[in-house]
Amino acid sequence: MKPATQIKRKRSVNTGILFLLPWLTGFVVFKLFPFLSSLFYSFTDFNLFQGITKYGLMNYHKIFTDSVTCRSLLTTIRFALTEVPLRLVAALLTACLLTKKLRCIKVFRVIYYIPSILGSSVAVSVLWKAFFRDDGAVNTLLSVFGIHNIAWLSNPAYTLYMICLMKVWQFGSSMVVFMAALKSVDTQLYDAARIDGASKIKCFSSITLPMISPAVFYNLVIQLCLAFQEFNSVYIITHGGPRQSTNLFSLLIYNNAFVSYDIGMASAMSWVIFIFTAFATLLTFKSQKYWVFYNDEENRR
Repeated sequence: MKPATQIKRKRSVNTGILFLLPWLTGFVVFKLFPFLSSLFYSFTDFNLFQGITKYGLMNYHKIFTDSVTCRSLLTTIRFALTEVPLRLVAALLTACLLTKKLRCIKVFRVIYYIPSILGSSVAVSVLWKAFFRDDGAVNTLLSVFGIHNIAWLSNPAYTLYMICLMKVWQFGSSMVVFMAALKSVDTQLYDAARIDGASKIKCFSSITLPMISPAVFYNLVIQLCLAFQEFNSVYIITHGGPRQSTNLFSLLIYNNAFVSYDIGMASAMSWVIFIFTAFATLLTFKSQKYWVFYNDEENRR
């Protein structure tokens, strides 16, 4: 007969597995199975209505030789390299302001965080489109000052940057992380720097930025991953136009899967953007040893 402690331990393990079973079932059915299925379909010409007739690397060959997909990938990279730094700068500057001891500062924190709560919704994208269309509120306001007919959303030179501006406006989550990091900086460091005659700009560059660099690194990784997956705003506001200037890779995946029903190509494109995002994230992790400061040497390694 097994000792009572072993029986009790086995019961505890079985109880734990029982509680984990709903999550494990959901993970396998809704995460792992689609993940592996998309990898298989990426090597086929699977069409939703015609099935599979061919196997091979034709989808990947087309992705890197077709001008539309190559341009879409470059547009996605340009979007990420524009939107992510601007969002981080806006979040950091706002966090610096909101950590000051001012009257009604909690109210301002809530106000600045609200766009991030609403930002991913369809309603905000529709509102943004209404503001910046040719006869929208922004052009109506500018016409009062004699500025007429700025094609914010119909000129390829402006459209992608207007999408970036909307995403930058949603900096609330990054702002909260920066605020927490700023409050953790030891004030004695600033006191010592001021005694040595350091200016505010010098304190910010030599003390604040190095001390909050882990928060900068965290926000950079998260925002890069989100930028490469951006879909809602371009789908609602521009549908990839004008002249494919906002045709991000995620929108191209959607069109292949749910417009052309080319599941094989959509799966291959999903894996390309997944590998590209993973590579960009890996480079960011590799670069942290040159600019991210950790208090203990063990975390640095």
